[in-house]
Amino acid sequence: MTKNLVIVESPAKAKTIEGFLGKDYTVKSSFGHVMDLNKTKISVDIENDFEPKYEISPDKKKIVSELKKLAKAAETVWLASDEDREGEAISWHLFNALGLKEESSKRIVFHEITKGAIKNAIKNPRSIDKHLVDAQQARRVLDRLVGYELSPLLWRKVKPGLSAGRVQSVAVRLIVEREKDIENFKSTSNFRLRGEFTVEGNGKVFFADYPVRFKNREEASKFLENQADATFSVAHVETKPGKKSPAPPFTTSTLQQEASRKLGFSVANTMRVAQRLYESGKISYMRTDSVNLSKTALAMAKEEIINSFGEEYSKTRNFSTTTKGAQEAHEAIRPTYFSNDSVNGASDEQRLYSLIWKRAIASQMSEAKLEKTTISIASTKAKDNFIANGEVIKFDGFLKVYIESTDDEDAEQEGVLPATNKGDSLNLLEMRARERFTKHLPRFTEASLVKKLEELGIGRPSTYAPTISTIQKREYVVKESRPPIKKEIVLLTLKDGKVKSETLSENMNSEKAKLFPTDIGILVTEFLVKNFDDVLEYSFTAGVEKEFDDISEGKKEWNEMIKEFYGPFHSKIETTREESGKFSGERLLGTDPESGKNVFVKIGRYGPLAQIGDTDSEEKPKFAGLRKGQSLQTITLEEALKLFDFPRSIGEYEGKEVSVAIGRFGPYVKHDGKFVSIKKDDDPASIGLERCIELIEDKRLVEKNKTIKSFKDGEVLVLNGRYGPYLTINKVNFKIPKDVVPADLTLEECIKISEDPKNMPKKRYVKRKK
Repeated sequence: MTKNLVIVESPAKAKTIEGFLGKDYTVKSSFGHVMDLNKTKISVDIENDFEPKYEISPDKKKIVSELKKLAKAAETVWLASDEDREGEAISWHLFNALGLKEESSKRIVFHEITKGAIKNAIKNPRSIDKHLVDAQQARRVLDRLVGYELSPLLWRKVKPGLSAGRVQSVAVRLIVEREKDIENFKSTSNFRLRGEFTVEGNGKVFFADYPVRFKNREEASKFLENQADATFSVAHVETKPGKKSPAPPFTTSTLQQEASRKLGFSVANTMRVAQRLYESGKISYMRTDSVNLSKTALAMAKEEIINSFGEEYSKTRNFSTTTKGAQEAHEAIRPTYFSNDSVNGASDEQRLYSLIWKRAIASQMSEAKLEKTTISIASTKAKDNFIANGEVIKFDGFLKVYIESTDDEDAEQEGVLPATNKGDSLNLLEMRARERFTKHLPRFTEASLVKKLEELGIGRPSTYAPTISTIQKREYVVKESRPPIKKEIVLLTLKDGKVKSETLSENMNSEKAKLFPTDIGILVTEFLVKNFDDVLEYSFTAGVEKEFDDISEGKKEWNEMIKEFYGPFHSKIETTREESGKFSGERLLGTDPESGKNVFVKIGRYGPLAQIGDTDSEEKPKFAGLRKGQSLQTITLEEALKLFDFPRSIGEYEGKEVSVAIGRFGPYVKHDGKFVSIKKDDDPASIGLERCIELIEDKRLVEKNKTIKSFKDGEVLVLNGRYGPYLTINKVNFKIPKDVVPADLTLEECIKISEDPKNMPKKRYVKRKK
């Protein structure tokens, strides 16, 4: 008989904890939530205080059955899921699914998986916090209601198959609005001057900038010409001490941001790696918005700093959280043992752990002491002084371990300046006036989007990663890099008393791993903002998060909060359904020179398309799908008309025509009734016959290796698929029963399998050719 059963949510966590507890404890995993709302129904009783109808998830029935047996045999069941709201909800669902009793079950929490933390949790159990459960339930129910009411409306008004989410739609809106700001941005240029000087008798070169910007080339050139016979001297030298303080230890959002900047990790990957580090006992809990460190952690950090760097590098700090709704009872992300500056494991685990260790250690180290110097340089032919700034590190402090990154793409580092005194004469080596163009706000990266969501109070540590993953999976947003735009700029150089002009080519607006809205993302956002502007308002979404916080603290009833939201929201759904027309984002590009008909681009049933002719005209319009990389917002009339050059006849192969066309899923080659996708590197407008034949033969080779058996000239095939062998008859797929050996099948047996309803494709009408 098991004396104590400990249930956690992941096998890795179970394995680590089991090593800390004795033979009287059995540790098992629930593999996440065991109960959830039904995926095919709304599962919320709107008429009965919005009560959710949870059920045991189909893939968890076996796990629940095994846990029930173990729980029945145990004296005490310890529910040890994570300490956040979702973890509390997991424990609550386990309590209900396993039919546990309060007197024989206990809830324990810990923010790190160490022997001491686990033992302490066992000594200090508590009951399930229903307020935390209610807060999580409110989020789940609200998101289910929004999704289930908005999505069918999008199917009807915009395009079938779309979906909307409360937080995800707001995140997409941020990206769409940034893109529109960029499209509307008008870049202007000015000339910035920088002089290169040396002190007489001292060969050290340093740079100084002129504070005035010149509007055009003529003004800049005139200024440089005036400086040709000017003399320069030090007007003023100011030296003052400065200091830099370390950043707080990581919260979830700052870890996601810094891992993106320093390691190139996506937000989702950061959380996956952090989860592994936590479950293996290497770091504290990774979903937190607190910057606090416990007294034990502070003591460990101090000891490690003194041992490794010396007493003068240690300075204990207590940081305060400024994030909206932060839970100060939690602790920042930190190493469980500060004496371990590295860990064994996969490369990404080692790199992320090193980042966490350095940030946490640096937060408890002394400030860096600097000496900041400003030199003002007077010119006999200029009204304003040139300014040179520099700094010297006198004591590195925390910089010995860690330097925080920034999202500022144009940040410049200040250098060291030579020793000078007021009145010193300076030699001008050269002076440059470089044309600079103003830049639009940068597009969001995953990291900067997390930062913006946090600033606005939208979402919480547990929601950032799934939100960003979801909007990409739904193809409302794409993450990609785009090459820079070449821009010609003017550079004026004064040297040896003469001004020289040259035109240079400069790369501008390089985009690396940025988030771009897709046409469908833009269209859905426009529809939602037009009809549900209050739901997509940033302050409203942040206010909802505050209400979740109030529920978690017992200050508000969760179903009252849902009721206040649902009434007006549902009314607006009904009004939009009745009064709003089809929303396709249609844009008139011009007229087709051949037919004189209008040319439009819009979102159709299968995505963005171009259309020649009006929809309500007697003659049926022509349609052509947009190619990858083309957008409704930027495509030109000429580009749209080229889409109608397809299908292109390329030539013949094996006596059959080879053609290229663009379909719903992109460009493809058609030959002998079969279709072959064209690779991303191939241009369908210029691809030749030789390359098409290569693609045809490549596909044949793949299909040959995939085929187990073939009957009736390929009409009946037994194939190896991604999930195992299957049967296809006239391009309709059927399951092969587990007790059947695919290689032994005859044609008659294949037909028999296809006639059994158990093997037919689910949830769709199957029409087979005879």
